[in-house]
Amino acid sequence: MSVSAPITQDVHTIPRKLPEGPVNLVGMTRPAMRDALIAAGTPEKQAKMRVGQIWQWIYQWGVRDFDAMTNLSKTYRADLKEKFVIELPEVVTRQVSDDGTRKYLVRIAGGHEVEVVYIPEEGRGTLCVSSQVGCTLTCSFCHTGTQKLVRNLTAAEIIGQVMVARDDLGEWPEQGAPKNETRLLSNIVLMGMGEPLYNFENVRDAMKIAMDEEGIQLSRRRITLSTSGVVPEIERTADEIGCQLAVSFHATTDEVRDTLVPINKRWNIETLLAALRAYPRGRNSERITFEYVMLHGVNDSDEDARRLVELIGGIPAKINLIPFNEWPGAPYKRSSNNRIRAFADIIYKAGYASPIRTPRGEDIMAACGQLKSATERARKSRKQIAQEAGLAGQ
Repeated sequence: MSVSAPITQDVHTIPRKLPEGPVNLVGMTRPAMRDALIAAGTPEKQAKMRVGQIWQWIYQWGVRDFDAMTNLSKTYRADLKEKFVIELPEVVTRQVSDDGTRKYLVRIAGGHEVEVVYIPEEGRGTLCVSSQVGCTLTCSFCHTGTQKLVRNLTAAEIIGQVMVARDDLGEWPEQGAPKNETRLLSNIVLMGMGEPLYNFENVRDAMKIAMDEEGIQLSRRRITLSTSGVVPEIERTADEIGCQLAVSFHATTDEVRDTLVPINKRWNIETLLAALRAYPRGRNSERITFEYVMLHGVNDSDEDARRLVELIGGIPAKINLIPFNEWPGAPYKRSSNNRIRAFADIIYKAGYASPIRTPRGEDIMAACGQLKSATERARKSRKQIAQEAGLAGQ
């Protein structure tokens, strides 16, 4: 199939403006906020300045109350309160793992819920952000993939996850405080629920907000977008977001990847790798990460490791080996530690970094591939899931 093939999905995004009532400023780009302020009566000559002021209050200082925006006149603040709101997703539950990982279940418009995970590490903290309610990809090893896609998240709901986590971590600086280079939330990975490239515009707008130098101020190198291989949007990701790229690869033959990552039937391994070789940011300083979940007896042989090395030849890359995180009813088992180390050794000797990811948050179902909102959770037996994955009898 041509790389330029159009992408179609029967999925909707709830607009940020409701039929009646105030409009949420969270999630708007600067141009969109400017247009909204002008439409609400802000003089056009003042609009750019007002956007800058409001932007800093919301995204640099974490302020939600217009009355606290003291460099705006009382009259203007009153006008803003009447026409706008600053709203984030509602935190329904907050769980903390024994290893310090935090998982938030947050409620969004329509009563739907998604999960967000914060992973503290030495000298950094990573937030795993969701981009859709559910997922359309049905990857057979992924718990989220057993949940039907409901809808795309808005830009407000995506950047709102970052703001919710900063609230919980107490990381909004006080106005006028010197810039603190040490951050509890230093990295974002778009590896939560959903396929980010099937919700490109909202993901792009949310990440532009996260990278804005007068707001949350995260470097594009601190943001990683993970895709299962939506080939037509890969180049666009480099051009319009400029973040790091990770690919859920997980197999070295089309036969196996068709089962593990069904999107492979649309854009197979050869097509995907061609797009990655052409990725504008695919330089040695910005390697593409290949995510590879280790499944016992499925994709973990020495032959798979050698084939993987051959496939990615010529692509600046590292391979993240992910021990499979089991979930109730999962049709797979985790590869043994010895098998994972042997696989990693073959890749390392071929000249590629091959870190083995340490499972985090397993005790609260917050590890990679385990996310699934409580309200949408399907109760299926291991046999049912295996049948759906085409693995019955294996």
